[in-house]
Amino acid sequence: MLTVHQFACLSDNYGFLARDCATGKTAAIDTPDADAILREMRALGWSLDLILNTHWHPDHAGGNAALQAATGAAIVGPAEVARLGAAPDRVVGAGEQVMLGETRFEVIDVGGHTLGHIAYWDAADRIAFVGDAIFAMGCGRMFEGDPEQFWASLSRLAALPDEAVLYCAHEYTAANARFALAMDSSPAVAARAAQVFDQRERGEPTVPTTVAQEKATNPFLRAPVLIPGLAPAQAFARMRGAKDDFRG
Repeated sequence: MLTVHQFACLSDNYGFLARDCATGKTAAIDTPDADAILREMRALGWSLDLILNTHWHPDHAGGNAALQAATGAAIVGPAEVARLGAAPDRVVGAGEQVMLGETRFEVIDVGGHTLGHIAYWDAADRIAFVGDAIFAMGCGRMFEGDPEQFWASLSRLAALPDEAVLYCAHEYTAANARFALAMDSSPAVAARAAQVFDQRERGEPTVPTTVAQEKATNPFLRAPVLIPGLAPAQAFARMRGAKDDFRG
């Protein structure tokens, strides 16, 4: 069984500490803020064994060197993480497995936001750490990939069980909800957007989300329905372009 401790850091990131209950082995999922991660670890009384990076961006891997120096934790992630100067001790890609104590993570290719972006899927607990590949009611910007790659990645995540819990890395949901309302008139989107706005008004996190919620209300997963007559990847590209230009 896996215990996940989530906390806010930087301007809108979430940090995650994942602890295997059987062994006490603990991983930091990405390193947005090394100091914040160390503070949370001290408060919990946990030590750190692994750093699991999803992609190379500084708000996800920028704390690798400092956190490794402070804890001795091994860095695991895609090869692209070496672009920041702290190369992974173990490079992993799609289909490989990473063990955290008795917890088994399967590595899923979710490239598109960056070319080498990966997610970590714990099938036993129905938990996935997805970085910036998908957000609650949104998805990451297409900085490096192309629409076909990104749509294939989102489709892999959508194929996980409906009850799968998705830990995405940013609190962008209110902005994503405003865009979703502009693109999708479904009652499910209206109801979820109202809930999101209430949560944020109270200062509550809207992360994590679930596959079922995203299939019902995420305009990027629903792009082929919302923009008919196009191939799915083309509909996704059109939706991504609309979000990039959205000022609502």
